[in-house]
Formats: sequence, structure tokens, C-alpha cells
Amino acid sequence: MRNIFLAMTRLKRLSARQILRILHTFGFSVASIRGSHAKLKREIEGRPPQILTVPLHRELAPGTIQTIFRQASRFVPEEDLRAHFFGDG
Repeated sequence: MRNIFLAMTRLKRLSARQILRILHTFGFSVASIRGSHAKLKREIEGRPPQILTVPLHRELAPGTIQTIFRQASRFVPEEDLRAHFFGDG
């Protein structure tokens, strides 16, 4: 039943600002900005730094949002991220 529910949810249309806010709640902060990309970093003691890159555009393409979600899922449990990136329409 869980897989059916996941298939019915849709990827939200998010701006870079919204994604930065989401990732900030999981401990990521902007380490640097170069051109139109922000490098986010999260440090956990005893582990290498966790780094994500987010393009700073008002509107991000669905594929870009999906890629950011997939990359963030390496560091944050997918179940925790899903509610922020997927929803009903």
C-alpha cells in the first residue's frame, strides 16, 4: 500500500529559496556562493563534511528538484525529506 501512496504524490514546484529553507531545517548552511550556485555544507562530528549544490534560480526545473532531492537523500533519510519535496499537486 505504501508504494501506491508514493506513486500518487507529485513533486512540488520549488524555488531555490524554498529548497535552501528546507535543507537549513536539516542542518545545512550556505558555505559559499559562486555565480548562480550556492554550496551548502553540513558537518557532523567524526564524519566528512556533507556538501550539496543548489542553483539559485527563482524557478527550478522538475528534474533539478528531483536531483537535489536524490542527492540530499544520501545525507538525510528520504522519509524525512519526502514531505518537503512531494505533495498533492
